[in-house]
Amino acid sequence: MALSPSFAGLILAAGASSRMGRDKALLPWRDGTFLSSAIGALQAATDLVIVVAGANAASLEPIADANAAFLVVNPDPQQGQFSSLLAGLQDVLNRGRDAAIVTLVDRPPAEVETIQQLKAAFLSSGEQTWAVVPEYLGKHGHPIVIGREMIEAFLRTPVHSSAREIEHANQAHILYVPVNDPLITANVDTPEDFEKLRAGTPISGTAIPGTTS
Repeated sequence: MALSPSFAGLILAAGASSRMGRDKALLPWRDGTFLSSAIGALQAATDLVIVVAGANAASLEPIADANAAFLVVNPDPQQGQFSSLLAGLQDVLNRGRDAAIVTLVDRPPAEVETIQQLKAAFLSSGEQTWAVVPEYLGKHGHPIVIGREMIEAFLRTPVHSSAREIEHANQAHILYVPVNDPLITANVDTPEDFEKLRAGTPISGTAIPGTTS
């Protein structure tokens, strides 16, 4: 019998947030920020949480430290979000974990119950499943759960590629799981998006890690 994988949470937070006008990681959410809330949500289902920062590292480090998360700095975030994904996944392996639950900081975190549902689906799906992706009303979102095989597939890919290319190349190994959580597709890019979110108005996005900057 194969050993059960050990999980790390991974939050990609190195973006410039140019359309928002301020760092999306610091947007207020519930009793904290997008970043602190995401850390807490992932900690419920993982052994540790890694935050990938860029030029904003000095602003994010106090939040990571206060919430017992590890901060990794992408030295060249201008290469795009996929470079942050690669930096984070390498740190996942360096810390002795062989699976990751990956999300972006430019959205409110999924509910803890949703994250646990996705993790359970991954654990029960068999060796042919390398990744689990949530769906809400037919749209794909975050977080995604990836195992060792998918992590290695990402890390073998040049930095100028995208996660979408890897997904398409390994479609047979991806399980899509319907969830009852609109937050998994709530992509917040602009102040208007954030106001809609706070007002309870639906907003959505379909990107997976590495496909948008």
